[in-house]
Amino acid sequence: MIERRSCRALLLSLTFAVLPQVALAVDDCTRLTATGNPEYPPYLWRDPQDPQHLVGANADLLKYMAGELGLDVDVKYSGPWGRAQEEVRTGRVDLLAGYFLTRARQNEVNFIEPPFLHTPSVVWVRSDSAFAYKGWDDLRGLKGGVLVNNSHGEQFDEFARTNLNLEAVPGARQAFEKLLHKRSDYVIFEQFPGMALARVLKVDEQVQVLEPPVSSEGLYLAMSHDSPCNRPQLREQLAAKMREIVSSDLPQRLVARNLALWRQQQENVAAP
Repeated sequence: MIERRSCRALLLSLTFAVLPQVALAVDDCTRLTATGNPEYPPYLWRDPQDPQHLVGANADLLKYMAGELGLDVDVKYSGPWGRAQEEVRTGRVDLLAGYFLTRARQNEVNFIEPPFLHTPSVVWVRSDSAFAYKGWDDLRGLKGGVLVNNSHGEQFDEFARTNLNLEAVPGARQAFEKLLHKRSDYVIFEQFPGMALARVLKVDEQVQVLEPPVSSEGLYLAMSHDSPCNRPQLREQLAAKMREIVSSDLPQRLVARNLALWRQQQENVAAP
């Protein structure tokens, strides 16, 4: 009898010792960190008032989701796009706010279904050096530019690896500058972010888009496999809220609002 009481006492003491740790872990996961491509307006860009954080449609959507679920999310600048992906792969940051789905990436992150937006990737060229283009094959034999670790859909990525001459650079600005200096013939980049960048560089008239897009891929919220907060229950809560959001026009409204915000910010910078 004494032994049973002793065992029960021991179990109770162990339970109470563990409970604070469990509670702490749950509390910790009410606060998440996120990052993304910092050269991606109207989806993401560095906050002019606080450059260590990102703003944009993706950040607004993620913060809305978090608020609905009683969570707090810090959407921070983690460096160029390649570095931002590495921060999430290693679990130093919990989430990527906008990621194209590929099989290789599924080995590193959990994609929260469904995608919250679709964005076309297009061929950008100099306006005075446009070439006949109807599809991927027309890019053979030319020199193109892309961003490091960027994807434009699994099918196009595979085609490009075996058929195209592409040079990867850290940022979109650098890719466009190489194009304008005739060090490449074209750049593969998303349409809306490319339009925003062309405005910033004041080269709207010097570049143009060739049709059709090389791809149109879904933008996903993605959680690092190595995030301490990567738990099935949290992922399902995020997915359920995402399904609710994409059934509304909220994502499109956030893009329109942030495109206007981006343009206003650029006008303020340009004003004397």
